[in-house]
Parts: sequence; C-alpha cells; structure tokens
Amino acid sequence: MPIDLPTVWAGIIAFAVLAYVVLDGFDLGIGILFPFFPERTNRDLMTNSIAPVWDGNETWLVLGGGGLLAVFPVVYATVLPALYMPIIAMLLGLVFRGVAFEFRWRTARGSIYWDVGFWLGSTIAAFTQGLALGALVQGITIVDNAYAGGWWDWLTPFSIICGLAVTVGYALLGATWLNLKMTGELQERSRRLALWTGVGTMALIGVVSLWSPFIDEIYFERWFQWPTAFFSAFVPTLLAACGFALWHGLTHDKHLQPFLAALGLFVLSFIGLGISFYPYIVPGALTIAEAAAPESSLMFLLVGASVLIPIILAYTGYAYWVFRGKIDPEEGYH
Repeated sequence: MPIDLPTVWAGIIAFAVLAYVVLDGFDLGIGILFPFFPERTNRDLMTNSIAPVWDGNETWLVLGGGGLLAVFPVVYATVLPALYMPIIAMLLGLVFRGVAFEFRWRTARGSIYWDVGFWLGSTIAAFTQGLALGALVQGITIVDNAYAGGWWDWLTPFSIICGLAVTVGYALLGATWLNLKMTGELQERSRRLALWTGVGTMALIGVVSLWSPFIDEIYFERWFQWPTAFFSAFVPTLLAACGFALWHGLTHDKHLQPFLAALGLFVLSFIGLGISFYPYIVPGALTIAEAAAPESSLMFLLVGASVLIPIILAYTGYAYWVFRGKIDPEEGYH
C-alpha cells in the first residue's frame, strides 16, 4: 500500500507546530505574567525556571516554518504574503524577548527596562500568533496559486479574539508551569493567576468555537452534520474534562495536574482545528494534496526528518529530565 506522503508531511508539520505551541507557550506565558510579579527576586526565579529550555523550545518553530517551505511551497508563497505584518511582528517580538532575557541579568540598575522588554516581546509574540491563526481560520483569498487579498485582511474582530485567546492561554500555561516549579508565596500567587487565566481561556475557547462554524460553510458541515458531528462532539466533552481537571488540581494543591490539564486544552483545541481544516491546508482554497511538493522531494525530506526529529525529541526530553523538580532559590542557571 503506497504511503500518502502529503498527508504524512501534513502530520509532521502539524506536530512541529503543536510542539512549539505547548513548549514555547509556557515560557512566553512567563513573560506575559511579569507585571504580576514586580519583585526582582521573583522574576529571577521565574526566568531561572525556563532558562535551560526556552531557546531549545523554539527549535520546533524553525522546523515547522522550514518544513512548510520545503514540503508545501505553494502554502508558503500564498499564506506568508497574507500574514506578513503579524509574522514580522511575531519574529521581532521573539528576537527582542531573547535579547531582554539575557541582558536583564547583565545589569541591576537597568534590569527594569529589560524586564519591560521581556514582557512586551512575549506579549507581542503571543498575540500575533493568535492573529495569524485567526486570519488563517477565517480564510485567505487565493487566485491562481497567488495571494489576492488586501494588506489588512488579517485584522478582523475574529482574529483579534483569537489573538486574545492565545495570549491568555499562554499566560495560563505560564502560571501552571510556575505552580509546578515554584514553592511558597510565589507558587500560591501563580495558582491564583492560573485560576483566573483558566476561566479566561475556557471562555475565549468557547467564543472562538461558537464563532468558527459560521465563518465558513465547510466548518459548519464538519461540526454539525452527521456522521462527523458524532466524532466532533468528543472534543468539547474532553475540553470540559480538562477544564475540570485544571480547577480540581489548582484547588487541591496539585502541582503537575494543572499543567497537564492546561496542555490538554491546547492539544484538544489543535485537534479541533485539524477536524475543521482537513483535507484543506489553507481552508477552502488549497488541499493538502494540491499544495504538496513533488513526491520525490517529499520522500527525500522524509528520510532526513526521520533522523532529525527523534534527535530533537531525545535532547528535548533529556533537558527537561535533567532540570526536573522545584527551583532552588539559592541556585540558578545564570
């Protein structure tokens, strides 16, 4: 039985994007939460909790973006022109966040300015990722395999709501990560923030989920017509279960459970997007098969990916294993 290489590669790209969201999401969330922790000592502990892994987490963004160019060049050539503004803003935010993360340790007097930069870069990166997602969901105008829309088509009420949802969701991941890694008053404050951001995340997921089916007939049919509606119903049910697990963990002094529940919200939301999109890679415009590179290229690249991805997974897992457990206030990565 021949391998459906375009679908295999769509799965690999989707996995890389999901890995980036769940791994880089919580350290972006740490930056978003900086204003709620004005004490220098607390901010040092917060950044120490992600210092060994934050830059490695962005490997998945490189893999997803580079893989998209190599495997689905038509998508790269049509979607990027539609999203130049949010993508450029996202990359600038990520760069500024990285610089601020390192430079805040180099000065005591000026660290407050780098802390503001860390917060601003993290927030801009998170919000623009949501903007880009919302713009993709609402549809991109493509004519003859070229972008045919306007410069500001990505900026709509729906994309703004998606931007808020991703930002609040990343803050939830950051708060539950701090609940996992910290102790004492810092952990307690993080737990309270996780409750509030959890409520906000669930509410915004609900708004986006109820809005999406009315954007495009394809989404409506996928979610509300038989037989796909039967399988689609499992996603909101599992989202509710994750929401309950999040609440239960935060109110019963659980440390790992809230973080896993928050990750579950993102994974299930991502699965919901996959249900809505498939078999399209650009909703309503390009299917996975139409956008794929030649099969010889897909096979050649798959050989490299089969070596590279296990290596990335191995060193990522090892890094998290080595730096597992609570953060010792007397010790630090820097």
